[in-house]
Amino acid sequence: MLLLLLGIIVLHVAVLVLLFVSTIVSQWMVGNGHSTDLWQNCTTSPLGNVQHCFMSSANEWLQSVQATMILSVIFSVLSLFLFFCQLFTLTKGGRFYITGVFQILAGLCVMSAASIYTVRHPDWHGSSGDSYGFAYILAWVAFPLALLSGVIYVILRKRE
Repeated sequence: MLLLLLGIIVLHVAVLVLLFVSTIVSQWMVGNGHSTDLWQNCTTSPLGNVQHCFMSSANEWLQSVQATMILSVIFSVLSLFLFFCQLFTLTKGGRFYITGVFQILAGLCVMSAASIYTVRHPDWHGSSGDSYGFAYILAWVAFPLALLSGVIYVILRKRE
């Protein structure tokens, strides 16, 4: 049982790290001498040094992506906190429903954010030399892992 709990905590922390990195790092879209994320657009020199960074557009769709990514991080942190609280207060045989629901909500939020970004980014950056960066890919990787850990929390029963 201890090994199972450790595995679940490691999975949850991995999802949390993926969510933090994908929300913060400036690599959602990369292209010819520039990189963009949810917060700023940066131009880079041929050597890879950042030269100028400007605030991202104030588009409604980009703000919704920002909000849902922040919500996914908040839900995941709250889920981890609730897991530790329930671990010590839940009665024997009880399930971690609240923890699982918040982790599933985190997964759905990151999926919504990445989906909106996927559909709407051509309106923002229409050049053909752009490609998705690693932070965007990490957001998509965090989605199934968050759902998986949420389902595991819902199925999990507390034992002695």
